[in-house]
Amino acid sequence: MSTAITNINQLDPNGTYSYADYLLWQFKERVELIKGKIFAMSPAPSRRHQVVSRKLNRLLDRFFENHLCGLYDAPFDVRLINYQKSTDDNTVFSVVQPDLCVICDRTKLDDRGCIGSPDLVIEILSPGNSKKEMGVKFRLYEENLIPEYWIVEPAENAIYVYTLQGDTYIGLKPCIEGETITSLRFPELNFPIEKIFEDDF
Repeated sequence: MSTAITNINQLDPNGTYSYADYLLWQFKERVELIKGKIFAMSPAPSRRHQVVSRKLNRLLDRFFENHLCGLYDAPFDVRLINYQKSTDDNTVFSVVQPDLCVICDRTKLDDRGCIGSPDLVIEILSPGNSKKEMGVKFRLYEENLIPEYWIVEPAENAIYVYTLQGDTYIGLKPCIEGETITSLRFPELNFPIEKIFEDDF
């Protein structure tokens, strides 16, 4: 029987791990697995990150309340499987926790989170995570054919929207202050971006 890991230092930073390994980790640090490699998550998000996340969550929750899709916020495990047939825990090597994600196929949901690709993923940038969200996770989401990916940049009050054309992400014009963002995957989902960047308290 496998042994629980209670200290992150027990792990080999150069090792390759599966979701089966991930389930044994009982240390306090939050990590993600990307192609079997460990990526530490940033320390507690900044207050600004939290405000933007809460407002986005509120807007999207209202939209999806009467929709067949479900909205989930971090921490929520999304196991990405590159459309492989096997979903055995030992063959899953990418487990991420997007800030927000939307899933329309209920068969992808179980008590542990999502197995397969969400329909929309939103990541909010914070100091220290930009390289991962804009590079490593961008490529991972593209490879897993996630139809739409939003990168929210609170420092610039901007949202970058990427949508799949074939198997490649195409970036739309950045949505900046004074503009309304509209999802291509969910065309009725639109709102002035000031609604999420206003710091009311």
